Amino acid sequence: MGAEKTDAIAYHTSKGKFPDVSDHDGESIQAPPRYTLQRKLENRHIAMISIGGVIGTGLFVGTADSLMYGGPIGLLLGYIVMGSIVYCVMITLGEMVAFLPIPGGHIKLAERFVDPAFSFTMGWSYWYSWMISSPSEISAAALLINYWNNTVNNSVWVVICLVVVVTINMLGTGAYGEAEFIFASIKVITITGLIILGIVIDLGGGPNHDRIGFRYWKNPGPFVQYNGIGGAKGRFLGWMAVLTQAAFSFIGTEIVAIAAGEAKNPRRTLPKAIRRVYIRILLFYIGGTLVIGLLVPSNNPLLQLNSGTAQSPFVIAIETAGIKSLPSIVNACLLTSACSAASSDLYTASRAIYGLAASGNASKFFLKTTRNGLPYVAVLFCASFSLLAFMAVSTNAGSVFNWFANMSSIAGLMSWFGISVTYLRFYKGMQVQGIDRKTLPYFTNLQPYAAWWGVVSTITICLFSGWSVFLKGNWNTATFVTNYLLFIAWPIAYVGARLYYGTKPVAAEDMDFKSDLAEIVADSYDEPPPKNKMEAFSAWLM
Repeated sequence: MGAEKTDAIAYHTSKGKFPDVSDHDGESIQAPPRYTLQRKLENRHIAMISIGGVIGTGLFVGTADSLMYGGPIGLLLGYIVMGSIVYCVMITLGEMVAFLPIPGGHIKLAERFVDPAFSFTMGWSYWYSWMISSPSEISAAALLINYWNNTVNNSVWVVICLVVVVTINMLGTGAYGEAEFIFASIKVITITGLIILGIVIDLGGGPNHDRIGFRYWKNPGPFVQYNGIGGAKGRFLGWMAVLTQAAFSFIGTEIVAIAAGEAKNPRRTLPKAIRRVYIRILLFYIGGTLVIGLLVPSNNPLLQLNSGTAQSPFVIAIETAGIKSLPSIVNACLLTSACSAASSDLYTASRAIYGLAASGNASKFFLKTTRNGLPYVAVLFCASFSLLAFMAVSTNAGSVFNWFANMSSIAGLMSWFGISVTYLRFYKGMQVQGIDRKTLPYFTNLQPYAAWWGVVSTITICLFSGWSVFLKGNWNTATFVTNYLLFIAWPIAYVGARLYYGTKPVAAEDMDFKSDLAEIVADSYDEPPPKNKMEAFSAWLM
C-alpha cells in the first residue's frame, strides 16, 4: 500500500460490493443456530453500563485492605497509576470496537489482527476473569450483610444473591440493561453522596463536629511501612501492595466492548461512553480514595478484611462521625452494588464464552440462543461457577473475597495486555493498508503510546503482584497460587494453541478490516435532535 491515506468506509466500498457477511463472519463459519444475539441495549444502557463497570465492591470494600497496606498517600497514588492504565486501555479498545462493534468484542478482534491462538488464550483468560469475579462479588455481598447479622449462615445470603443475579440474566439483554441502569444509577448517587458527605465530615460538619482535615496523613502517617520494613523500601512495597487491589476495582471498565455486539447504534453510543471514562475515573475513583484516606486512619482494625468483622471504609467513617442510621442505609446501597457487579460479571462471562464459540475456540453448543437472542446455554454454564461463592460458608468471607479478587485482577490485567497488543497490530494494519485513522468513528492522537503503556504496565504489575510471599517468613500458598496461576498459564496456553492449531500471526497486509462492516454501517443512524433543554442535558450526560 502507498503512503496515501484512505477513508475507512471508502476503502472498503472501493473494493467493490461488500461480500456476504456469512462468508466471513466467524459465527457463520461455525454454523451457528437459527437465533443469534440481538442489539437491544440503548444509549442510556451503554452509558450506565460503562459507569457501572467502573464502580463496584473493589472501591467500596477492597479499598479497606489497600488503605491498611499503603496508607492514604499510597492508596491515592496506587489508584492514580492504575487509573492512567485504565484510561489508556479504554481509548485503545474504544478505537477498535467503535469501528467494529461485533459479538465477542476484543476476543474476535484479536483473531483478526493478531493470531487465532492469541484470541484463544485471550478469550479463555477473559472468560476466566469474569467467571471468577461473580463469586467474588457474591462473597463480598455476604461480607456486607454480616454488618447487620453475622449469626446467620453465609450460605443463605449466597443463595439469595445467586437467585437475583441468575434471574436478571435469564430475563434477557433488555432486562439486564434496565436492571443495570437502575443499579448503576444507585451506585453513582451513592458514591457521589459519599464523597460530598466525606468532605463535610472532614471539615467538621458531622454530629461530633470533629474537624479531621489531614490529621491521619500525619498520624499514623501518609504511608505504611509494609510488614515493618523501614525507610523508602517499606513505603514503596506498601504502594505496590495497592496496585493489584486497585486493578480489581477497575476491572470491568472494558465491559462496553462485550456489550457492543448487542448495542443499538454502536458507532454513536460507544465513542460517547469512551470519551467520558476519564471523568468517571477522576470523580469516582480518585475522588473516592482521597476521601477515604482523609476519614479513616490506616491502622483502624476494622479495615482487615480477613478479620471477619471488616467494614467498608465509608461505613467506618460514618460510624466514627456519629451519624445514626446512615451506616445501614449506605451498607444497603453497597449491597446493591455487589449484586449489580455480580450480574454484570455473569453477563460478560456468558458473552465471552459465546465469542469463544463463535471463533471456534469453544463448543458450538454455547452458540445456542433463544428466539429473543439470549445465549441461555452460555448463561447457565457460567452461572454454575458462581457456586464457588459457597466457599464463603466454610471460610471467612473476607478471605474468600481476597482470593477471588487476586485471581480476577491478574486475569483482568492480562486481558488489558491482550487488548493493547491487539491494538498495536490493528494500528500497524491501518498503516500498511493505507487507512486514515482520523476517519474512524473514534480515534485519539495518544496512540500508539497509550497502547505501549498498557502493554508494559500490565505485565510489570502481574510479575510483581505476589511479591509479598517471597518476604522472609511471609510465604502463603493461597496468595502465590491466586496471583501467579493464570500469569504462568497464559504463555503456556498461547504456545500450546499455536502448536496445536498450527496458526501463525496475521500479516498486516492480510488483516481483515472488511467483514461485518456492511451490517454495522446499516445499523448506524443519526440520533434525533433534542426537543428541549432537559433532553439536551440527558443527551450530554448519557
